[in-house]
Amino acid sequence: MQGMPAPSNSTMPMMGHRHMMMHMTFFWGRNAEILFDGWPGYDRLGMYILALAVVFLLAIFVEWLSHCNIIRESSRHSAVAGMLQTLVYCVRIGLAYLVMLAVMSFNGGVFIVAIAGHALGFFFFGSMAFKKPVTASSGKATDLPPMSCC
Repeated sequence: MQGMPAPSNSTMPMMGHRHMMMHMTFFWGRNAEILFDGWPGYDRLGMYILALAVVFLLAIFVEWLSHCNIIRESSRHSAVAGMLQTLVYCVRIGLAYLVMLAVMSFNGGVFIVAIAGHALGFFFFGSMAFKKPVTASSGKATDLPPMSCC
């Protein structure tokens, strides 16, 4: 269209957004955006600690879901049990992706608390430290397979 001026950045109103650089390498510090735009905020130590706690608890919850037994042994072969197992699997994978996205902020603190949360969760829910020995009569198994590449 002739006669129409080309849009320029000077004609576009600024909405008050600050432009943060996206890190592509690990960095240390509390000035990071984790999962949501503007969260935990710039120079807000308390909110950064809260964000670390949320990532830590999410990782523990993912491990709990990976090793829990929600379905009763007597109902393992029903369609409802299969749907419940699928629902728990979807929640587990969704939360695992949230932890992964938080780690993709490339913040060193987030990385450390995600690993620590997974490790602590596995220690309490997946390792042999707190499990009763499995006998042939009980035959208890987890509802979900552990997340692994194998």
